Amino acid sequence: MKKYFRFDENQTSYRREILGGLTTFLSMAYILAVNPQILSLAGVEGVPDALKMDQGAVFVATALAAFVGCLFMGLIAKYPIALAPG
Repeated sequence: MKKYFRFDENQTSYRREILGGLTTFLSMAYILAVNPQILSLAGVEGVPDALKMDQGAVFVATALAAFVGCLFMGLIAKYPIALAPG
């Protein structure tokens, strides 16, 4: 793993990468709660229930999109950028 991600070339360590990943996750985790509220039209009067998005489905779609985006950026691009919808 050290060779694949070029830790020595980038002057980093496992500890630094784990702390960076944890910090990024905690700063982005809010979108899992906010996105379903926004997309389900919570609090908007006059919108029929048939037009509202299911909050559980939006939560899962948001989590999967963030997972795939982060996975591709990390493993294919080898670039430490987190991606999430929102």
